[in-house]
Amino acid sequence: MTTTTTRATGMVSMAGWQEEVYAELEAAPKLSHDRVSHTFSGDIEGEGTARFLNAYRDESAAAYCGFERVVGRLAGRSGSFVLQVTGHYENGAATNAWSVVPGSGTGELAGLRGEGGYVARMDGNEPFRLDYRFE
Repeated sequence: MTTTTTRATGMVSMAGWQEEVYAELEAAPKLSHDRVSHTFSGDIEGEGTARFLNAYRDESAAAYCGFERVVGRLAGRSGSFVLQVTGHYENGAATNAWSVVPGSGTGELAGLRGEGGYVARMDGNEPFRLDYRFE
């Protein structure tokens, strides 16, 4: 069976962000937990709710990982899906890599698989891409 991959593009903007430090020691990386909400427009239209764990090298650099549930529409299909997110923050930019969690698609998005991401330069709307397929 051949599966066709399609590229979704659009913009993602941060609608809310709250950070809570949960471990901090002198001369050791600070650890924190973020609650983030996003708004998607373009080929993905909807809202995202995310939780991330961060390990800071210093105040200007961090590595993070987490999950984001996106509820809305992808290329005219409605439902929800979960993104597994890994990334790093450095030099004023957050580089995010996404993969759709297998089996997380609901409604018309059941069977969704894909990979993508974006670079957030903290200036509002950020262009994203998601290369996706249905299996």
